[in-house]
Amino acid sequence: MVQIAKHIFFSGYVQGVGFRFTANSIANRYELTGFVRNAPDGRVEMLLQGDEKDIEDCIGDLQETFEVRDVQWQQVPVNSSYEDFRITF
Repeated sequence: MVQIAKHIFFSGYVQGVGFRFTANSIANRYELTGFVRNAPDGRVEMLLQGDEKDIEDCIGDLQETFEVRDVQWQQVPVNSSYEDFRITF
């Protein structure tokens, strides 16, 4: 299976609504690795690593669950130091 990584920023009503905890649950359901954390500018930052379809499905699930106004992402090199998905601060 080809692994990819996406560094993502979600904008909208995404802080103070359980976004990080839901993202953690969804990412673990898809067996993705990486992290999610609040950014100081009101966005949520996320690194998702794994199968491309699983990453796209995870992002789609988050967009359906929360009032996401904008998703900005870029593909980045896979970082093998992430062995699981977690909430960071």
